[in-house]
Amino acid sequence: MANPVKILVTGCKGRMGQSVIACSDSHASIQVAAKIDIDDCLETELSKCDSVIDFSFHAFTGQLVEECAKQGKALVIGTTGHSDKELSAIQEASSSIPVVMSPNFSIGVNTLFWLTARTAKILGDDFDLEVVEMHHRLKQDAPSGTAKHLAEILASQTGLSYNDNTMHGREGIIGPRTNKEIGMHSMRGGDVIGDHTVVYAALGERIELTHKASSRDTFANGALRAAHWLEKQNPGLYDMQDVLGLRD
Repeated sequence: MANPVKILVTGCKGRMGQSVIACSDSHASIQVAAKIDIDDCLETELSKCDSVIDFSFHAFTGQLVEECAKQGKALVIGTTGHSDKELSAIQEASSSIPVVMSPNFSIGVNTLFWLTARTAKILGDDFDLEVVEMHHRLKQDAPSGTAKHLAEILASQTGLSYNDNTMHGREGIIGPRTNKEIGMHSMRGGDVIGDHTVVYAALGERIELTHKASSRDTFANGALRAAHWLEKQNPGLYDMQDVLGLRD
């Protein structure tokens, strides 16, 4: 049997970091060789590993991708809310190392991504498009990275623009809904791990695609699967659609 992939877990004291560490015990092909959180030495701990699973905070991305590129380490990015500058740093690093970046590592959610694109393509322009998401009360960004990606998928299939055509909630007398908008609605409360629904509404009928996560382990196991998959990949920027073989 091949040697296990040695990974560094960043944000190891957070909820997702803890889930990755716990779930790694059930993956014989993975070994958590190091873990860091705030104030720990990235350079030293990274040198012990083959790759990184990052569920920390987007502001750490620039430092992380720079050091991974310097040491030639593969990288799995699970953080969301990146700025344009941070996204550019990721893109630049992927020219020299393999990177998997996904707004959601759940296999079920990535199936939802796939279904969202195909449903929009089949239904055409006669259906109004809405995205609804709910997360726990402590989540810091809105909409969630997953919800944003769902809206980006809808936009790409309908000739719309996420930045120009997404309607983030509605308030006041705004007039009738146009057919050139994608509704986006974020709810926060309790300990909800992550619920996402895509609504396609037309006159006389409605289709809803929904995914509900009941455990963070589904995201952790997906990230571990991505880390193993990266072992044999060339430099480049990938996502879970590539890892799962769902890319057309």
